[in-house]
Amino acid sequence: MKHRYLLDTQAFILAAQDEKAPSAKTRAVLLSRKNTAYLSVVSIWEMQIKLTLEKLKLPVSLPQAVQRAVTDLGLEILPLQLEHIYKLAELPFHHRDPFDRLLIAQALQEEFSVLGNDASFDAYGDIRIW
Repeated sequence: MKHRYLLDTQAFILAAQDEKAPSAKTRAVLLSRKNTAYLSVVSIWEMQIKLTLEKLKLPVSLPQAVQRAVTDLGLEILPLQLEHIYKLAELPFHHRDPFDRLLIAQALQEEFSVLGNDASFDAYGDIRIW
């Protein structure tokens, strides 16, 4: 059975800027055919906002970075569903970042592990790998 992973926004940004930036464990997960890895539209939305505000720079355009991830890493795009939004009602407020909270809700709803270096995700259970 394939294990399913959701790539955190920051982990995606690190990978887009430098292929060696994610941890060795994360790279192994992403490169293994035994796993399915996802990039959420929530992360794409967050990155587009940061790019527009000039708080983020990528070596290529966002559409190019996403397409490369889909093509080169085999990432699948995870849409935002109503069930993900409703899951937010069950989450305690360990932190208030709305994008992270949506990613956590998606991971919990879909029973994904999160690939990311943000230790604040650990407050929501044993869902993070880095």
